[in-house]
Parts: sequence; C-alpha cells; structure tokens
Amino acid sequence: MQAKSPGRNFIATEIGVMTTAYRRKSEAPRQPNLAEIPSEGIITLHEGSNFEQALRDLQGFEFIWVIFWFDQSTNWRPTVLPPRGGLTRRGVFATRSPHRPNPIGLSLLQLLEIRGRTLRVASPDLLDGTPILDIKPYLPSVEAHPTARQGWLGGMDAELRAEPLFSVRWSLLAQEQRDFLQQEFGIDLSAIAGLLQRTPHPHPYRRIKQISENRYELALQSWRARFCWQGRDIVIEEIVSGYLPEALADPSRAGTLHQESAHREFHQRWGAGAE
Repeated sequence: MQAKSPGRNFIATEIGVMTTAYRRKSEAPRQPNLAEIPSEGIITLHEGSNFEQALRDLQGFEFIWVIFWFDQSTNWRPTVLPPRGGLTRRGVFATRSPHRPNPIGLSLLQLLEIRGRTLRVASPDLLDGTPILDIKPYLPSVEAHPTARQGWLGGMDAELRAEPLFSVRWSLLAQEQRDFLQQEFGIDLSAIAGLLQRTPHPHPYRRIKQISENRYELALQSWRARFCWQGRDIVIEEIVSGYLPEALADPSRAGTLHQESAHREFHQRWGAGAE
C-alpha cells in the first residue's frame, strides 16, 4: 500500500552510511539495548560537505540520536504486529515499526569515538548500508522521562525484568554443538537460553515456529535451535545450520553466506539436522 497524502513533498539527502554486522532484518535487534550479542557499528559521513566541522563538539556527548532511512522497507501499513503484545495488531504510529508512510527511523546509540568523518557506536540496531539522514546529541535533562506512561506497552518492561518464567537446559548434543561453534569460530549462541527463558511461544518477529508436537525451532541469525517445551520446562535438543546442503554447495553463493566456513564445518560434523 502506497502512501496517498495531499501533503507537500520534501527532499532528504543521505549524509552518510552505517556499517554493521547485520545484513538481514532478522539479524538486527529490535532496539539497541536488546542486542543478543554485543556489537559495534561505524557511521561514515560522506566527504566534501565539511562534515568534519559539523561533528565538532559532539564527542562530549555519551549518546546520540541517529535519524536514518528504512531503505529496505518498500511499503507502509496502517496496522502492524509488534514483537511484544501477543498477536494484537497496533496502529503503526503507536509502534517503532519500519512500515511507515515515510520510512524514517530514529535510534538512540551510545557514542564511543569520533575520528574524522567516522563515528563508532555501541549496539546498533541498523542494517549494514543503512542511509543516515541526521545526527543529534541526546540531552537526558530534557529528553528523559522515565515515569512517562507507555500506552499499550505499560507493564511489559516490568515483565521483562522479572524472574525467568521458564527453565531452560541444553541436551548433551546441543551443548557440544554450542561449545564447538564458540571455541572454533567464536560464535556465541548462549543467548538462546535467555531468549527462551522469557517466552518460547511462536511469534513471527521472535523467529520461533512450531515444527511438530511439543517441538519448536528458534532462529538466531543464521543458526537454528530446536527445542522441546512442556509446561515450564524447555530442553534445547540440537543446533541446526540455517543453510541447506544445496546452498553451501552452490558455487554462485560461495563467499556470500553468513559465517559460511562455520556452517560448512558444522554440516560435515552433524549434517543438516534431524527433522
């Protein structure tokens, strides 16, 4: 659905580009402070516009507002299904969804360092190559309102801070696979347990789906964790590669797959996983 509005048209110019480890929407965290695995990003401003001078005096601020363009969002939706709030659709203006009439994003990022035209930030939630439109300093004295009402989200933050509702343990196979990826390739999948402790319920934005009776699959970047869930007890049974053998064998995709060498070695040891 395309936006139809009698309003005026404006021109926004890209001032720079974000570089992150996230290539797909499913890999990026929903918010900067919800990153499953800590990461850093680099904002590189374009040359030839005196942006070096524009960045002067920004180093003293701990956080910055980064305004960007959701360049992979091609249409807007009046209502969307947020990651939180069950399966209730909400008006898009009451969410942070990228499916907006004007796909403009706003992210509050911790500023770590400025060098020339580059800014190093902590825990970005932007995809690699995201166009940057503007940067502003965050002013906690005027912009922080911790007691403000949160509408339909009220109470959910307290739920997230509460004690885990589910007990999660790893099977011997899953533990062996997790430790192999950590030790051999530096891939940390330990966040899976924390995600499942909150809720194992299937949800498209949480990337959890049911694959058979009492068996489910959670996707974390290009990896899959298959688990059994009964009552309040969850057993992570195995880790599975997110790539089929055909994808890894396709010469046209060589060098383009996420953590490709790890997936190849994983397939050699454990195959495509039991269905």
